[in-house]
Amino acid sequence: MAREDYYQVLGVERGASAEEIKKAYRRLAVQHHPDKNPGDKQAEEKFKAVSEAYQVLGDAEKRAQYDRFGHEGLRGGAAPGPGFDPLEFFREFARGSGGFEDFFSSFMGGGFESRRAGPDLRGEDLRMALPLTLEEVARGAEKKVRLRRLIACGSCGGSGRRPGGRSTACSQCGGTGEVKIVQRALWGQVIRTEPCPRCQGEGVLIDDPCGACDGSGRVEASEEILLKFPPGIGDGERLAKRGAGNAGRRGGPPGDLIIEIREQAHELFERRGLNLLLRLPIGYAQAVLGAKVTVPALDGSVELRVPAGTPGGKVFRLRGQGLHIGGRRGDLFVEIAIWTPAKVSAKEKALLEELGRQPSLRPPAPGRAAGGKAGDGRRA
Repeated sequence: MAREDYYQVLGVERGASAEEIKKAYRRLAVQHHPDKNPGDKQAEEKFKAVSEAYQVLGDAEKRAQYDRFGHEGLRGGAAPGPGFDPLEFFREFARGSGGFEDFFSSFMGGGFESRRAGPDLRGEDLRMALPLTLEEVARGAEKKVRLRRLIACGSCGGSGRRPGGRSTACSQCGGTGEVKIVQRALWGQVIRTEPCPRCQGEGVLIDDPCGACDGSGRVEASEEILLKFPPGIGDGERLAKRGAGNAGRRGGPPGDLIIEIREQAHELFERRGLNLLLRLPIGYAQAVLGAKVTVPALDGSVELRVPAGTPGGKVFRLRGQGLHIGGRRGDLFVEIAIWTPAKVSAKEKALLEELGRQPSLRPPAPGRAAGGKAGDGRRA
């Protein structure tokens, strides 16, 4: 089934500027966001589609690859993989646009008031970059990482109070953890909320703080966490491990751990989507006479017959020997490189000089195609 063109998904022309594409995504993401359309499956699918489209078209390198090759050119590292989270992608975008309140208020006109249900006690998200080998990307992986994060204080159970201690509602915010800020804009009045400066957004003031955590309800700890990565995840993709961030304040929900994938360069293969490229050195005699050579592959090795007279730079395609992800198989492209020794013995030098005097082994004159008239020889 043909996939819809990313430009059509965002409703922009193929020659649209980066700013036009950004504005189109922002408008459609707000319009179809699940929080604004609870239970609307159609809006949810549209939100996913516009997020996927902007994940590609909002990146200059991925956009160029898509413009040239279409969806096929995005297979592998450039495509939004199985770990792509449109909500997390949107959150990252909104943070870069001034935060959620400013982001939504710019579309709502005068009198829009952004509100939260109460004090934001959720723990902070943590971020880390994690290197994966090509083999781990292809097959999926499980990795244990040691992480320093804030956990609930064991002495006070996360409350921040000593046993028997008291806490009172903040008089400045009335226990909501928020204060209202009124701003005037060209389109009218905007009312936004900010964390209360007196209680730091917690809504309460502790009269007798816990000595172990100084009333914060959290202490730092080092923990080992198991991370699982699906096959086919791409370089630069982000995955979220829910609840693995910092513990929430005063018993609030924990934040998430956001992992950004860094695919390591392979010593043999260069990845191009699902396909792999290998530069294989062979000797001059093998190139001229032909040979059967062993080619390293991701899952072992395969035999390749090199025909007589193969020139340097010739590329052979071994089907199905690339990455195997989600039922799709890439190919292994083998580029022949003629190996030239840096030093030769006196005997080898004499043999090479004798070969060099043979008319059939002389290269063609400049401008003449290799392998032309009889006696011209072939270029290796």
